[in-house]
Amino acid sequence: MSEPVHIRLRPMGVDIESAKGTPLQDLLFSYGVEFPCGGHGKCKGCRVRVLEGSLPLSPAQEHMLSQAERDAGWRLSCQCTADNLTLELAQWEAQILADTSRFSFTPRTGFGVAIDVGTTTIVAQLLDMSRGEVLAVRSALNPQARFGADIMSRVSAAVEPGGRERLADVIREQIATMIAELLQAAGDPTRTVTDVVLVGNTVMHNLFCGVDVTPLSYYPFEPVSLATVEFTASGLGWEVPGDPPVRFLAGIGGFVGSDVLAGVFATGMHERAETRVLVDLGTNGEIVVGNRDRMICASTAAGPAFEGARIYMGMRAATGAVSAVRIEQNTLVCHVLGNVPPRGICGSGLVDAVANALRLGLIRAGGRFEDGGSSLTLAAPVKISQTDIRELQLAKGAIAAGIRLLTREFGVEPPAVHEVLLAGAFGNYVDTGSARRIGLLPFAAEQIQPSGNTALLGAKMALFAPAGTFDALAKRIAHVSLSELEGFQDIYVDEMIFPGGEPETP
Repeated sequence: MSEPVHIRLRPMGVDIESAKGTPLQDLLFSYGVEFPCGGHGKCKGCRVRVLEGSLPLSPAQEHMLSQAERDAGWRLSCQCTADNLTLELAQWEAQILADTSRFSFTPRTGFGVAIDVGTTTIVAQLLDMSRGEVLAVRSALNPQARFGADIMSRVSAAVEPGGRERLADVIREQIATMIAELLQAAGDPTRTVTDVVLVGNTVMHNLFCGVDVTPLSYYPFEPVSLATVEFTASGLGWEVPGDPPVRFLAGIGGFVGSDVLAGVFATGMHERAETRVLVDLGTNGEIVVGNRDRMICASTAAGPAFEGARIYMGMRAATGAVSAVRIEQNTLVCHVLGNVPPRGICGSGLVDAVANALRLGLIRAGGRFEDGGSSLTLAAPVKISQTDIRELQLAKGAIAAGIRLLTREFGVEPPAVHEVLLAGAFGNYVDTGSARRIGLLPFAAEQIQPSGNTALLGAKMALFAPAGTFDALAKRIAHVSLSELEGFQDIYVDEMIFPGGEPETP
């Protein structure tokens, strides 16, 4: 057996005992270190600084890290193993997007758990179903993120030998822990739970349910199953008082899952005469256009830029993140979460920074810096690079093209849309003015309405809905493959350009 080693994490003051040679990726994920590229040494999202001890440099680290970074002790933790060390890392606190909306319901007996299984974050609530009252809330990082920040990285990991089982096990174990924490927080760990409902995108659904995701790894990306899957808690190996049924609700089509279905139900757009657009902005952007007579939907691979991943100094919206940027006296001024020195930038800060840099003429419509430089300092040491802008262009171009194509397919022009409902964490903290300036949302300000965590709200409503309600709703929404629509590629390329100009000649 390997000898034990001691790792101290600063500034947290956390001590870890481990066997020598244990991958740091396995040890540091639960302390907020992210692995956007899935631990393949292709990004710098998992950087840590060695304060005491030593970590050898691998070829991947020598390629990714500058000489100055290497000399300063920075290492890619995904390429390193445990030894006696003191490491510097900041604690990245998961932001809770816990829905508090009121909704109509028919009282039931017992207690229910509603869970939004997001690609990045999981949010769970315990409800007293006789009153519709939320008794406790818990959030956690999705532990599958150690295999990659975006859903296609998860699919790639799942199709490897034993991958499907590994990804199912980690998410099931995390949710079991969260349910136990909910009951403990509510003051009665023996409280009988009568129902558990989960929602999530198609990949989250398939990975949790143990469904083969191989067909989602290649065109035409058709899942093996979109159906509601029901387990018992004990069948999942969970010790939950009452051994309740556990339902992962049905998806709609392709990569459009039950989180979007729950959002449609929660917003009531399926019951309204006016045409609405529901947009869930995340690592995979989902769009629904419709009304009570007809609804169509599509997904588009925006990538993780809106979550701060694959951005040079990107991070989630947590302490130390530049979360907003404004213009004061022709200068960019940053707001940093937690009133601490800046250490990174989250998705909303990136959108603000680029939008206001466009307003000041610091960035051209094609995405190049006006001065020909390779980066723009926002609040030292935080800067955005040329690559960051390209990542944002890819993300916003995918969403904007999806909206443009789907509204055209529905037969409605953006100005005629009654309301645009923004769902998901990013959709609720991004500045809509900045989103419009970069061309992410081609709508007037008065049309756009942040709508909270509609997936979690819909999951709570599902606890009270008659059996079959959500399956019937899923059948009413037609799934559209954007890549098969006329002009898809040209429109996508066109939407990558920021409004107000033409692409520059390389």
